[in-house]
Amino acid sequence: MTMPHHALDITLTRPLTPAELHQATRTMPLAANHDITHLLALVRAKTPGKALTRLRRQIGGRLPIDVITTHYPDADGKILLNVAFRPATHTALKAAADKAGQPLPLFSQLALHRALARHASEEADCLDQAVRHLLAHTTAPHLLAAIGRALTHTPGAARC
Repeated sequence: MTMPHHALDITLTRPLTPAELHQATRTMPLAANHDITHLLALVRAKTPGKALTRLRRQIGGRLPIDVITTHYPDADGKILLNVAFRPATHTALKAAADKAGQPLPLFSQLALHRALARHASEEADCLDQAVRHLLAHTTAPHLLAAIGRALTHTPGAARC
């Protein structure tokens, strides 16, 4: 049986220098974005979780890695996240998890879900406020037409 490859996204804390990128690509093939703040790697492993661990072990100490995630959602639609906390942060998180009576992975997962939900709610509120402001100065049909033009406009295409 062949071992599958898993696509992983690496978010860096800062752009890599050309020398750092060259050194990292000698360890494993990596694709970099235009400003070298994100890398993409294919890692052979039985599971996505093992691929995250393998990647962190192979190049974690050589690069300024912030977060490693799976590039594609799993069967449940979830993206796996691999974060290496500083010892003091890990200790504080562990204490908070113990206080909540939850294992650290569950505590971290729930905290992340709450933060993402709060962010989505704040974004929706901001958008609602912007739309109300726009509607105060125009009609709904005019606003809808403008949104349609903005969504269908192809950059670089000739305008009428």
